[in-house]
Amino acid sequence: MSSVRPKLKPETPKAVTAWETATGRTVWMTADGGWTTDTSKIGAFTGDAAEERLAAAAKQETDINDPYFMEVTEAGGITGRETLRETIRANGPTVTYGDKA
Repeated sequence: MSSVRPKLKPETPKAVTAWETATGRTVWMTADGGWTTDTSKIGAFTGDAAEERLAAAAKQETDINDPYFMEVTEAGGITGRETLRETIRANGPTVTYGDKA
């Protein structure tokens, strides 16, 4: 699988996503610059504000790692146009582990 991420235009709403260093969970930046695992709280950024948020995330790499942009709606919803990687990040693992009957 390729790790090449699509280039998003400045006016395209985007979220900043990363992995939480302590747990390995997928997190998204909220509108106030915090981090959440709740996809209903994703912040949507455009233009210079988006670039500033990504730069701020890159400075937090002791708490999160590999921050990058992911296309979202203006309200921060997952657009459905993302790559397979983003779909898995947004919806969770493709397999579950647990008791087998």
